[in-house]
Amino acid sequence: MKKYFAECLGTLTLVLFGCSAAVVSGKGIGDISGIGLLGIALAFGLTLAVNAYAIGPISGCHINPAVTIGMLVAGKISVKDSIGHIIGQCIGAIGGAGILYLIVSGKPGFEMTEWGLGSTGWGPGFLGEYSTTSAFITETVFTFLFLLIIFLVTSKHGNTTMAGFAIGITLTMIHLAAIPISGSSLNPARSLGPALFAGGKALSQLWLYIVAPIVGAILAALVWRFGMEEK
Repeated sequence: MKKYFAECLGTLTLVLFGCSAAVVSGKGIGDISGIGLLGIALAFGLTLAVNAYAIGPISGCHINPAVTIGMLVAGKISVKDSIGHIIGQCIGAIGGAGILYLIVSGKPGFEMTEWGLGSTGWGPGFLGEYSTTSAFITETVFTFLFLLIIFLVTSKHGNTTMAGFAIGITLTMIHLAAIPISGSSLNPARSLGPALFAGGKALSQLWLYIVAPIVGAILAALVWRFGMEEK
């Protein structure tokens, strides 16, 4: 249960800090009058890096169902633990989004907007207004690359003392490139939490942020397990 609670807490902080940076300090992902794209990307990346050192020794710090599924396919986690991890991650993401909602709803004149609470999305009205195909390719490819880097830096050839920092910086770089296209989720739980509260398009588009990251993670796990891992 310690592992599952750690995943819950880690995902809660990822959603709360990252989405709060976009909603409160960033005044929305597309608004550069706040901390801007770089600030939002750093909020997610640094939160992941801190969690890697804080809860990594307990649960591995997946805080992402796609990462957990990738680890399962790669043979690095059991089915039982993967289920516990994913349940904890989803609960944490919903909790983080709920806390953020309680905070921002206290502002005078608050109104839940389309893709509110830092929800991910695509299409007309969302940042670069990219197509469904562009969003799907982005979420799949960047999740694939993200998982490969995780496998590499946590392998016996990687520098394990710097792994958390490397993974956090990787997420930051990916967000800088992908936020304008799809909101840069790479994480079904991260998209689930805000979408449940925002509803509307954020909720109707949630399927992509479940399917695409999982596809990317499975592909990365297969490439690693059968093409790169040294037994």
